[in-house]
Amino acid sequence: MPQPAYAAPASGVDPAAADAPSTTAAIDALFELQRAHQWVVRRRSAAERVATLTRLKRAIVANRERILDAMHADFRKNRSEAELSEMQLVLNELNEAIASTPSWMAPVAVPTPLHLLGTRSRIEPQPRGVVLIVAAWNYPFALLFAPLVAAVAAGNCAILRPSEKVPHTSAIAERIVSEVFPPEEVALVRGDTSMAEYLLTLPFDHVFFTGSTPVGRKVMAAAAGRLTSLTLELGGKSPVVVDQTADVAHAARCIMWGKFVNAGQTCVAPDFALVHASRVSEFCEAARGVLEHFYGASEAQRRASGDYCRMIDDTSCARLATLLDDAVRGGAKVEAGGIVDVAERYVAPTILSGVARDAAIMQDEIFGPVLPVLAYDSEDDLLEYLQGRPTPLALYLFSESERNVREYLARTNAGGTVVNNCLIHLTNPHLPFGGVGESGFGRYHGRFGFETFSHARAVLMQRRPRLSHFVYPPYARLKEGWLGRALAFARRMRD
Repeated sequence: MPQPAYAAPASGVDPAAADAPSTTAAIDALFELQRAHQWVVRRRSAAERVATLTRLKRAIVANRERILDAMHADFRKNRSEAELSEMQLVLNELNEAIASTPSWMAPVAVPTPLHLLGTRSRIEPQPRGVVLIVAAWNYPFALLFAPLVAAVAAGNCAILRPSEKVPHTSAIAERIVSEVFPPEEVALVRGDTSMAEYLLTLPFDHVFFTGSTPVGRKVMAAAAGRLTSLTLELGGKSPVVVDQTADVAHAARCIMWGKFVNAGQTCVAPDFALVHASRVSEFCEAARGVLEHFYGASEAQRRASGDYCRMIDDTSCARLATLLDDAVRGGAKVEAGGIVDVAERYVAPTILSGVARDAAIMQDEIFGPVLPVLAYDSEDDLLEYLQGRPTPLALYLFSESERNVREYLARTNAGGTVVNNCLIHLTNPHLPFGGVGESGFGRYHGRFGFETFSHARAVLMQRRPRLSHFVYPPYARLKEGWLGRALAFARRMRD
């Protein structure tokens, strides 16, 4: 019988209620308000910035249940999964910023070369000014607030733009922002894609965008006209390698979790697996066992599992159904799953083997719970294939050979790499997170986020004696006396 249309459960917040600006004129007024107020915000001391971050932390903790309810309402995201992957990530960023902002803000003295004797130099981190943070829908809380933590620590004003696809999460985010910040410092703007496009026409001092590579190109084009600096956190097809020395049972557990958390809607999810030909059957068997343990042995149990979330919209489901059909027609074997129910926004956790390297599913980021498994025969075959693909946001390596790991790292490129696990590099605030090439550019988390939202201002202070006067015209003096001899000696040493 036909399935009922997907209906989101209640979240306790009204996704339609919005105090944020809803017209271009209101956005213009908000932007000008922040531009004028930035000179107040940028002068705040470390203690004042820490106090603001502490208020933000308290507001998030106080609204914890509403935040978790909202994400479950938007796409049935499991509360424990949301707690681990979103709440804790933001709280970790807050704790790090609260503890470290004073040291991050401190000027850094740099050495004085001999020819600048009589001066002293330092680097002062300064706020960029008014920044725009555009968040994706797949981790709607973390991708909005983690960059905000860095922007506030660095002393910026900010306008936030959440995705229109997650109205419940956007509503509770708006509530938190309005509780903690006056609009002249931080404000949240909701609306459809036209609102996001309009925001990109404004002369922000920095734009931080998280989303797909195609949209990232549009953001970059919009910023180019104003020479606005950018951070682009994009995605791509992040590979996972299981070599012939790998612990396959361990690899299967990690990969099944990394792939199917958030129903595969994760920018750093393993997009496809490259498994040594001698281990493919073993890997697929182990993966099926892990899926049964995670989500249930039968299709009915997996569909009913409260630990498995839904796709964000009907379009995403239909796209995956098309890719699956094409792969199977091309000779791929469904090892597990393969079920798509658009009405329920449900795509079963799916494993495909025997996928052709030129199949449609291997061209663009899957961004859903389908894992193609491709066999490779030799290390050269593996590395040649990886080197021929666009640079991914993440690369995962499963190997018990230190020599192999060194070789893979030396002969590949990626935004980040994890050896013998998946995703967990995101949770270390001392590691930079960001892409390279088509997976984006720029970095954040911890101090790296503070630096992203700061300008490293060079400051040189002159004090007597003023040796620089000796290089002023008339230049004939440079050939005479002790300075001329010193320059001649320096040339001889250099040559």
